[in-house]
Amino acid sequence: MKITVIGHLCLDVIQHADGSETQSYGGIFFSVAALANLLAPADVVAPVFGIGGNDYEAFIERLNAYPNVDTSGLYSFDGPTNQVRLVYSNAADRTECSRHISEAIPFARIRQHLDADMVYVNMISGFDVTLETFDEIRMQVRETNTPLYLDVHSLTLGVEDDFTRVHRPVDAWRRWLFMIHAAQMNEEEAAILTTEKLSEDSLARQALALNTNALLITRGHKGCTAFIDERKHLRRVDIPGEKVDGAPDPTGCGDVFAAAYCAHYSRSRDIASSAGFANRVAGRKAGFQGSGEIDRLSSFRLVESPAGQGIS
Repeated sequence: MKITVIGHLCLDVIQHADGSETQSYGGIFFSVAALANLLAPADVVAPVFGIGGNDYEAFIERLNAYPNVDTSGLYSFDGPTNQVRLVYSNAADRTECSRHISEAIPFARIRQHLDADMVYVNMISGFDVTLETFDEIRMQVRETNTPLYLDVHSLTLGVEDDFTRVHRPVDAWRRWLFMIHAAQMNEEEAAILTTEKLSEDSLARQALALNTNALLITRGHKGCTAFIDERKHLRRVDIPGEKVDGAPDPTGCGDVFAAAYCAHYSRSRDIASSAGFANRVAGRKAGFQGSGEIDRLSSFRLVESPAGQGIS
């Protein structure tokens, strides 16, 4: 099995609500590391993104800890890797400041890695791929019937003059959500995505009318909701939140949710059970600070059950 992951790397500086500060790899690293821990050693995680020249060798060395990660899609560019400062006022509310946002990943870098069982695009910065590149990805994977998963993430974030990120609607949201396997967003992103200010139910109906199979809305400690297209009928599945031990750190939980969903769906082809699995794994991540303990997610590693009875 091979899952291709596309999105920007970040170097996260996290100021927690209690005043403490941690630094770690962030952005697409959460997705790649989560997949590496959840998939079997024989599976392949194929990330595609650039890394600032000064950080390239150290980051490649970090990924070398995962024998199932193929680093051939990674490349070095001149200039610094994007640094994101996240300031939490409480466990859920934060201010984000992004400097040195990387250039969009060109389709020429992506094309050769689309021979996958699933393709996962995570809009970490909101500028990870252009809409034209996303269209090219969509058309190529459609020919092979490969599921395409989009985490809307920072697509709803603009950039102020002081590099602070602020929510704003996405005029072309229908084109982004057109003819993909699933789109993921959190409650705040769902509320701001459309210029029409659609309710979640209305957004789900319109998104699924675009030949998209599922809309997944994450709700932090409250769990998540999966809106699923079942033969042109809308099915809503509400999944409760997970108990988190200690002070929760939500940084990267959405990225881990998406990675866990893709890992599970690639085997099960079941949207609701994959969303439930993703919710459990993301809940466990909330108990870790930053990405430093992400390898503990290996306790959720997916293994094949005997005689074609699914996965466990």
